[in-house]
Amino acid sequence: MNSPRTSLYRDKQNAKLMGVCSGIADYTGVNALWVRLGALMMIGLTAGWIIPLYFLAGLLLNKKPPHLYRDAEEQKYWQGVRQSPKRTTREIRARFRDIDRRLAEVETYYVSSNPRLSAEIEDLR
Repeated sequence: MNSPRTSLYRDKQNAKLMGVCSGIADYTGVNALWVRLGALMMIGLTAGWIIPLYFLAGLLLNKKPPHLYRDAEEQKYWQGVRQSPKRTTREIRARFRDIDRRLAEVETYYVSSNPRLSAEIEDLR
């Protein structure tokens, strides 16, 4: 999955320092506040070794393209893809099965011998 939508970026729009924590939050779908609190806890747990890694990530990660997500629904979808691609695929298949079932019902209704529907169609011509 090398799609731009499944890559980790620095999120400069919601950034406090360099956008690494907000980028991780965007990538995982977790609230940025919790990611920032986790980063602060990691500073204490690692005796400060996380700080150079944060700045290294800030230098190496690309900025998130502004056109990446058009709306919040699309952003939630891609976060779901990154978190669990199999579940997302299963959900899409279920949606397509539902659409296919409804189309089959419409087709059955249309091709069945329904005099009222035939009369309405003839009236439209």
